[in-house]
This record gives sequence, structure tokens and C-alpha cells, in this order.
Amino acid sequence: MANEIITTQDVESRVIEIRGQKVLLDCDVAALYGVKTKEINQAVKNNPEKFPEGYLIEVDIFEKEEVVKNFDHLKKLKFSQFLPTAFTERGLYMLATILKSKQAVQTTIAIIDTFAMVRDMARTMESLQNETDGGDKQKDLLQRSGELMAEVIGQNLTTKAIETEIELNLAVVKIKHKVIRKDKE
Repeated sequence: MANEIITTQDVESRVIEIRGQKVLLDCDVAALYGVKTKEINQAVKNNPEKFPEGYLIEVDIFEKEEVVKNFDHLKKLKFSQFLPTAFTERGLYMLATILKSKQAVQTTIAIIDTFAMVRDMARTMESLQNETDGGDKQKDLLQRSGELMAEVIGQNLTTKAIETEIELNLAVVKIKHKVIRKDKE
């Protein structure tokens, strides 16, 4: 990915969950920043005060085997003698203070935007679960969740139309939200 424009979609496709936290593994961070994994880990080693508890997760052998099994893009880790380091959102922010290249700045912006959208999407979905009256607030939340999903999933597309349909049938609530996308011209 060296010298490519990094999008939130590039970042989102690499976000995984370990120990209940959304993280990026060191090899994925390196790929996004256009450097070697060794350089990412060296930056951490040289700046231990910037990575207190909660900023990094030292992945154990069982977690490594699990991510190799579940994420195709991490298959190369199977043969690595090293256990990966997982960066939490806070760890990624701190790493951004160390790496200074043009690509690092652009990648950091994409990472921050992605984690912010994921948080926003989670809050919107949680609020949507609590709204059961089928009113305007529920419609607004549905539209917002659709916009967030469309932004994360289809950044190279433009929205052609958005349609929300809510059907209430005594004890059964059916919600349908459709975002129609087309390629940017």
C-alpha cells in the first residue's frame, strides 16, 4: 500500500476484535503506513512511555492461531516465529505521534475516521434497539445507520437513493433500509 491513498474502508477491512476490543495487528498497521512491521514494533520499543496499559495487547499463541484461522489476510502470521502486537484505538493514536511521514499522516486520519465511524455506528445501532415506537426518531436513526454503513463500506460510490420502510404488524416489527449506490463518475 506504499504511497496509496488510504481510505476508511482499507482500515475497516483490517479491524479485528481481540479480548473484546477493536484492534489492528502490527502487520496491518505496517501495511497501512507503508513500512515494515519491524519498524512499527521498533517505534513502540523506543517509546515505551507512550504505550501504557490498554494501548497495546500482546497477542498470545492461542489468539494468534485464532486470527490466522479466521482472517485470510493474516495467514502469513501462521509461519511467523513472533507473536503479533495488537494496537487499540488509543495505541494507534499514540503511534501517530511517532510516525511523521506524509503517508503516516494520511493513514492516521483514515484510522481515526474509521474508529470514530465504528463508535458512531455502535451508538446508533444501540439507540435504534431502544426505539420501538416506529416514529420519526427511529426513522432518523435508521437513516443515520444506513449512511454510516454506506460510508464505511462503499467509499468509492455515491448515494443514488435512500429508502426506509417500517412495517408494524401487532407484535412484529419489520424494518427495511435500502441504500442504492452507484460508481462515482
